[in-house]
Amino acid sequence: MVNKIKKRFVAGAVCPKCKAQDSIMLYFENNVEKIECVHCDYHESQVDKKVGSASKGSTGVIGVFKPE
Repeated sequence: MVNKIKKRFVAGAVCPKCKAQDSIMLYFENNVEKIECVHCDYHESQVDKKVGSASKGSTGVIGVFKPE
């Protein structure tokens, strides 16, 4: 059985290499977060400094969902 990798597009994201908007997809491979541009050969992984520093805010929390 082939294990498919679920890839998601990041809305509004701009590729740092080709500057195409809405072309960045995010996925996990072997528990490593990776991003890739579908228009050019740009890619980064979680171990790269840019991805790690960009994904961590001051608290690391974007928002909290509280259902009523």
